[in-house]
Amino acid sequence: MGIVKNQSIKNSIYFYIGLLFGALSTIILYPNAFNSHPEHLGLLQIIVAYSTIISVFSFLGTPKTLIRFFPKVENKHQLITLAFLIPIIGFLLVLFLYFLFKDSFLEFIKPDTLELDELQSFTLLKLNFHLVFILVAFLSFFEVLSSLSRSLLNATIPIFLKEVFLKGMNISLLFLHWFDYIDFSTFLNLYISLYLGMIVILSISIFRKFSYKITIKFDEIESRKLLLFGLYVLVGGASAMLVSKLDMIMIGKLIGYKEVAFYTVAFFIGNVIRVPGRAIGSIAAPLLAKAWETNNKNEIKDIYIKSSINQLLLGGLIFLGVWLNIDDGLSLLPEKFQGGTLVVLFIALSQLFNVTTGVNGIIIINSKFYKFDLYFNLILLCLTLYTNWIFIRESSPLSEYDIVGINGAAFATALSVIIFNTTKLIFLYIKMGIQPFTFSTIKAIVLIIVVYLLINNIHFPNDVFYSLILRSTMLFALYIPLMILFNISEDLNKTLSVVWNKYFKKN
Repeated sequence: MGIVKNQSIKNSIYFYIGLLFGALSTIILYPNAFNSHPEHLGLLQIIVAYSTIISVFSFLGTPKTLIRFFPKVENKHQLITLAFLIPIIGFLLVLFLYFLFKDSFLEFIKPDTLELDELQSFTLLKLNFHLVFILVAFLSFFEVLSSLSRSLLNATIPIFLKEVFLKGMNISLLFLHWFDYIDFSTFLNLYISLYLGMIVILSISIFRKFSYKITIKFDEIESRKLLLFGLYVLVGGASAMLVSKLDMIMIGKLIGYKEVAFYTVAFFIGNVIRVPGRAIGSIAAPLLAKAWETNNKNEIKDIYIKSSINQLLLGGLIFLGVWLNIDDGLSLLPEKFQGGTLVVLFIALSQLFNVTTGVNGIIIINSKFYKFDLYFNLILLCLTLYTNWIFIRESSPLSEYDIVGINGAAFATALSVIIFNTTKLIFLYIKMGIQPFTFSTIKAIVLIIVVYLLINNIHFPNDVFYSLILRSTMLFALYIPLMILFNISEDLNKTLSVVWNKYFKKN
């Protein structure tokens, strides 16, 4: 876990910078920059959602295939060449299918609402749909380069680019749009061009250190085995990506792009709980691939347990920060964006459960049971589609509890995430006899509950900013010392000790 801890420190810093940038963008800049036209924000999210989903079909499972087989293949040049060739073929295939069924596809995604501004936004989407495919190409090659960098045990550069560079530059664009220096169409074009910049920077970072020769021969790699694995990953990855974006797409289809904008802001606030899992998971993936290659089950179990407790503690801290401050936080938003309390709660709870279950998905995808990842994701896709269809519409069976519209979408997503992770937990326990929970898990849960009850029962001043600062300060002052005192995670205690000695302890 040495590599995990060393790179996790950098990755965590980048993720939390990205979290701050994302919070600034999503909670402050997006609502204000798009306050007069929230449907434009919804349109932006729809474009990104479709691009992300289509890109999965474009790169045909290549990123995960590269991570899995990189430790096994001796001729790295052949593997890397194939990894770049497959997305090109996939992109051309996707482009061909789009033009073949263009009219039917655009009619299918047209919003059901008859509001004039929504129909105008859809017209704008049709006029700019070529941007979706430009972004698809950029996303595909960035993901391949990112996986190559991770396979070379350097996950920090891709994370820096996605969390710091992209989000930081996006802040600049949002300010320009907010103060009317650029219109929405210019904003879209500049935003998408940022991904090209990420590709250039990452390519320079990789190939100035790694000597790569293009080859047209693939005789030293098992192409059939790679392609078969990629096919399973493709279907599973497409299902997972559809699940992650399905709520926004269905909201846009059923109730309009403006509601997508409101959902986006609330969803982001709840989804920040995932940050620790992303930081640890990006490093754990290549290590788990190596552990499976050597059949080191003790290492796999160790990573599984440590990822769970570390993610629970960090995710729990973020959850408390979000939920204890939810009323004051939402009151700072423009009035149109203040109605997402239930969305935040459902998403936050589901993601806390998600990170608590550890790196179960990464273990499965890198094991001989990788085919089951496909089955799980297909089940999840069907479940998410069904629950969103049921709970978003006005006929939602839980409408009397206000679980309808964007609240219904959040509830459906949370329900699907919890069932999905529970299934993977049970599967790994049955197949491998491993599970991520220990007595430290109980201590962490007790810590979260106790700190919540203590702070929630304190009366804070009515001033919003003062209350936010005071409540957050008290949270850190209670949570961190208690976590260290009860030694819930040796890894986090050691990491905090290193950071303290390096940056705060006087010589």
